[in-house]
Amino acid sequence: MLKGLEDFNVKEKRILVRCDFNVPLDNKGDILDDFRIKETLPTIKYLIGNKAKIILMSHLDNPDSSVTSSLNVVKDRLEELLNISLIKMDDCIGAEAQEKANNLKSGQVLLLENLRFHKEEFDNDQLFAKNLAKLGDIYINDAFAVCHRAHASVVGVPKYLPKGAGFLLIKEIESLKNILINPKRPMIALIGGKNVQTKSKFIETFLKIADLVIINGFIKKELAEKQYSNILKNVMILSPQDNLDSLDISDKTIEIFRDKILSAKTVLWNGPFGKFEDENYKKGTLAIAKAIIESKAFSVVGGGETIEFLNKEGIVSKFNHVSTGGGAMLQFLSGEKLPGLIALES
Repeated sequence: MLKGLEDFNVKEKRILVRCDFNVPLDNKGDILDDFRIKETLPTIKYLIGNKAKIILMSHLDNPDSSVTSSLNVVKDRLEELLNISLIKMDDCIGAEAQEKANNLKSGQVLLLENLRFHKEEFDNDQLFAKNLAKLGDIYINDAFAVCHRAHASVVGVPKYLPKGAGFLLIKEIESLKNILINPKRPMIALIGGKNVQTKSKFIETFLKIADLVIINGFIKKELAEKQYSNILKNVMILSPQDNLDSLDISDKTIEIFRDKILSAKTVLWNGPFGKFEDENYKKGTLAIAKAIIESKAFSVVGGGETIEFLNKEGIVSKFNHVSTGGGAMLQFLSGEKLPGLIALES
């Protein structure tokens, strides 16, 4: 059983929170989708309201580009959403960061710079983890999306501080368990996107759990090319029968998929079913989304591209749970132990 925020007395304590602010950016470095930032707000607001001293840490990908990888853009958005001023560091460790953390007042928020500017984050370097841990009195992980990574801020820091889970992390675990433990049936899993290497185990797991697994043409083609015949021959797999190289699924396939989805009581969806970023090829993915909503099934959606699409269409709130994790969600539902969760339990 994980400890949660409410299990700690956070008043006047420095709370070091691992967030996931790895949001998509455009080529100007502006945020395209702030979903992950908004999902962490309940934890941050709770800590502010309970007079904690809050230190936020995260990564932002594309570490080779200083334009797109600094968390300055995240600071600006957080200030808008919280309606407060934040203190932003130019690094995540060092004397200046330590001084700022030590001198925080109750309710103040300090945002550290991108953890992945340091190779030691990837390597789970223990000295780096200790230096991060010195900034806080209590460690809270609210970043489900990185719990499958054995990085310093995820598995190293919890060795040196009392630790627990934020509201978002607990919500993710409870919602995903609803999929695994006695789901309402029929249950359908929809697996889109690409990259069979990361999704084959997930598909195999859900062939044992779900009543039907629906895959897109890209996944079907990759399964055939990489000789996953055991999956393709399974009677519980439903896939497009033609035009596997198409950038969208056909009207005929849409109707077949739609009929199955409308009969479902539980739906899990990860990955688009076409090149949705092009208006000409979003029809299939949008039809699937609308069918899930119409079915009134308990719905769980995950994956960065899928969430980006739902936000763009303005329908993300129509689903019961939208997971911040892509790879972490797949691994959790595949039955794998996530290093970040093990670190909070030990």
